[in-house]
This record gives sequence, C-alpha cells and structure tokens, in this order.
Amino acid sequence: MTVALDDYQYDLGGLVIGTGTLLPVGDITGLGTPEVRTATVDNPTEDGGFPGVDLFGVRTVSIEAGIRTPEDPGAALDLFAQLQQITGIDSIRKTAGARAMLRVKLPGRAVKCLFGRWQRADAVTMSQAVYGWIPLELEFTVTDPRWHSDVVQSLVLPLDISNDSQGFTAPVVAPITTGVSSPSERPGWVFNRGDVAAWPTLRIDGPVTNPKVWVVETGRYLQLQTSLAAGERIEIDTRPGTRWVLRNGSGNAAPALTSGSRMDLFKIPPKRSEIRWTATDYTNTCRLTLSWRDAYTAL
Repeated sequence: MTVALDDYQYDLGGLVIGTGTLLPVGDITGLGTPEVRTATVDNPTEDGGFPGVDLFGVRTVSIEAGIRTPEDPGAALDLFAQLQQITGIDSIRKTAGARAMLRVKLPGRAVKCLFGRWQRADAVTMSQAVYGWIPLELEFTVTDPRWHSDVVQSLVLPLDISNDSQGFTAPVVAPITTGVSSPSERPGWVFNRGDVAAWPTLRIDGPVTNPKVWVVETGRYLQLQTSLAAGERIEIDTRPGTRWVLRNGSGNAAPALTSGSRMDLFKIPPKRSEIRWTATDYTNTCRLTLSWRDAYTAL
C-alpha cells in the first residue's frame, strides 16, 4: 500500500524520511534538469558548430539526511539497517532494467515520482551513533528524466462493433471482428494530465487473434500477428530501457510485432487522447488493459 506523504517528505520504497520523521533531511539536490548528452560538433570550415540531437542523460539526486533517535542507539541502528535493506533490495539490484522509485512531496505540489537506482546509502560517520544520531549521504541515480504521477491510471476495453458503443445487437454472428474504417469503433479516452508524453504498458487477454492497438491522435500503433487462447495473455512495456513483449509472463513475443509497430514511438500525448483496438474474437471475452502514469517535465 502506498504511504501518504506530507510536505518535505520523501518515500524511499516504504521508508519515509524528512519533516516529522526520525530521519530529517537537511538538503536535497538534483531535482532539476538532467545533464544533456549533446551531439553538437564543430564546423570544420566556418565559425561555430552544427547542433545535432541532444538527449537528456541520467542525473543524481543527492540527499543529506540523518537518523535521530535521541538516547536510543539501538533504534538508530535498526533504522540504518532498514535503509540499507530498502536501497539494496536484490530484486531490483540484480535485475537488468528493474528500477526503484523515489516519491517526493513538496508544498503546493502533488506527490510525484522518479525512477532509477540507489547508488549510495551510507553513514557519514558513526561517531555519534551512541547518542542516537547518524548523519547520512544518499544518492539516487535517475534513469528516466521525466517526473511521474504517483497514481497509475488504467483503462480496460473490450471489443465492440455497435454504433453506440453500448453493446451488441442480436443476432451476432461469429467471428466478432472490429475494423479500422468505422468512426463508431469503441473509443477509449485516456487523459495524460502532464505536459510530456507518457509511456504506457499494455495487456491483451485472450482469446484473440491479430490484435492491433493505436493512438488516434498520433496514428502510432502496435500490431501483433499471433493468436491467444482463453487464459493466455501478452504484456507490452513501452518504457525506455525496459521495452519488452512477453507471452504469459515469460516467453518473448516481440517477433509477433509487425514491422510498422514502433514501441519507441507508442506514447500517450499530453491532454486527452483516444485509444482504439481491433482484433478477431469468437467470444467477445478478450480485453485490452492500458496503464500509464501522467508524465511531467518538472516537479
């Protein structure tokens, strides 16, 4: 369960530090714009240079904090051990692509999140631990330059061929198929309340054949040439550094993507968008589940 945060509090994966806790924060840096990986090159025959593609790199959030449990060194050491366990959890540290989350709450802002890896969670000195005071240095390497909403939104869509998107009109003849030409296909309105595009995750539950999902506003789509039986599923994660297509949680299904399916371009733009999908289903029990976090340039 997500821990509620007050102003000037930070959640390190279940351990809350900052105002009103036993781990006060003195200073925090690295919440601004990441460093830029520039491709600008010198002009070999003229003054100046040629600007290439500039990309945001990783950035480090540095936190100066401390453990304060006056006259209780045992409690201070317990918190220090808890901090080390949370920042060094094996399921993240030993899994390529896995990321930890840092949640931040500042005045006048909703809770927002950064994703990355903990690189340092150490005591500056242990000389005052006997008095219940352990100064700390924490470093969190942010691998995604965007800020994200604390809330994961989701949308579940069945197939629908009716004109009013309220159901089917009898008699219905199998197979049930939706087409791309009709403006009355079942719409799925999604709202990215941030100011930059969000990377969604998709789950398609069978039975279904040859599903295609697209964002109307951008025209970008993901299409799979495959069939799923009842109880089978395909999951697609479009996030940079994580992108994969899995069948039933383990098998690689990426070869089923058509050549025009670009995971690196399948994004939910800011504001309102419409998600549509087509497929063939003899039962109308297949489902598409789309999940995303609103994405922001700044905190």
